[in-house]
Amino acid sequence: MSENTPEPKPEPAKGPEPSGVDLARVALRAAKEQARARGDAARQKKQARRGGLRSGAHADGRDPMALGSAINRLITERGWEAPAAVGGVMGRWPQIVGDDLANHCVPEKYDEDERVLIVRCDSTAWATNLRLLAPQLVARLNEDLGHGTVRLIKVLGPGGPVQRFGPLRAPGSTGPGDTYG
Repeated sequence: MSENTPEPKPEPAKGPEPSGVDLARVALRAAKEQARARGDAARQKKQARRGGLRSGAHADGRDPMALGSAINRLITERGWEAPAAVGGVMGRWPQIVGDDLANHCVPEKYDEDERVLIVRCDSTAWATNLRLLAPQLVARLNEDLGHGTVRLIKVLGPGGPVQRFGPLRAPGSTGPGDTYG
């Protein structure tokens, strides 16, 4: 290539195309940004006709924003609606599942890509109970969060300590599996 010929730009790597609700969110976000840009351009024209920026008693775009409004705007702009909603569910876990279940089962993590909520229980009995209740719990969570936000609840049993020594230790075993998992 010669010195004056521009090098071709590499194309950005494309991930899976959004579909359904994700596609609607992307379109809504783009429409809001375009509307905001048109509004900003019109406001700048109006200010230029009036002789530039002026400070006054009326609210304008330069005024400080309330913290709640700023956080909501950030969540919307970044597309964090689903993770934020699931985080709110984790905070309201006892109200959603009841005190008995909440005392023995705790939500640990939400995988946004797979739409899986991971819950750890303190005993195998409670883990079995939660597995039986999982379909009703998924339906209840999707009522609160929107259809399809949680596709599956993955139930984990207690972690339990690893027994590394003792007379009944077999090489390669991780401990009494019937008690801790």
